[in-house]
Amino acid sequence: MSRTADIAKVCSALEESAQLVGAVCARDKVLPVLNAFGDELPQAMIVFGVQAGVQHVGELDYSFTVPSTLADPYGHAVAQGLTTATDHPVGSVLADIRERWPITEYFVDAGIVGGFKKLYAHFPQTMQKVSDLVALPSMPDSVAANAEVFARHGLTEVAMVGVDYRHKTVSLYFHFGPDGRPEPAAIGAFLREIGMPEPEQRVLEFAHRSLRANITLGWDSPDILRVAFAPPPVRGLDPAAIPGRLGPHIEKFARQTPRVYEGEQVNLFAVKWVRGEEYLEICSYYQLSALQQKLLAEAPQPQR
Repeated sequence: MSRTADIAKVCSALEESAQLVGAVCARDKVLPVLNAFGDELPQAMIVFGVQAGVQHVGELDYSFTVPSTLADPYGHAVAQGLTTATDHPVGSVLADIRERWPITEYFVDAGIVGGFKKLYAHFPQTMQKVSDLVALPSMPDSVAANAEVFARHGLTEVAMVGVDYRHKTVSLYFHFGPDGRPEPAAIGAFLREIGMPEPEQRVLEFAHRSLRANITLGWDSPDILRVAFAPPPVRGLDPAAIPGRLGPHIEKFARQTPRVYEGEQVNLFAVKWVRGEEYLEICSYYQLSALQQKLLAEAPQPQR
């Protein structure tokens, strides 16, 4: 299949998925992203995502992997007109990481309405400590400001860093070993300490199954802006296992989103907090990379 056909196939799947959640796919927002980074789409992990809640209606996000052989993904995004060059440190984060550590792959994150949003550097084989990240010249001071908080709550090893160029934030993906997942009470204590809403016990038990926690920080405040916990991907959908009401359109999305692999739909459910709000994110995999298939095979599936 040609590169053009590969891109058209993903674009059509996005349009079909958008219909499931009542969103409208803007091809003029999607095609520039796929054209800029779509050289290796047949080998990529591709995932579509929606967020529960009225304030998130109308958008469908999508992410896909890009090989680490791409020397400068941020510079490439600028050259392709997806974002503008900036003197702000946010423009140097990926370059600072790439100079110091081997990167397994990059991720591109975008929306069918909002267009290009973020880039991620994924380095699970060479996870870094917070002190290593603090040493990066481009890293916001808020990372150092929260280093002791992270340490107290077992957030020590980072496997991925995301960079949001529009909002000028970074997201640190802390990894937990199978025996190092924080207990529900510890997660609750962490959320209370940083001023997030108090979760129900069911939500804390769901978050306890996570292998990673995503913490978002910026340059303008020492506060932690967003927290997310996501258990490993699972096949199928068991609404009783999800700590919150999905709504019929999101449940349809989790069951019927197009996919190009055999077997049940592979879904990932995350619970997120910002100040004053708790909400769910639902990600459904359209295409599984070889790495994702390996991780999925190794991950324990919940009992139904």
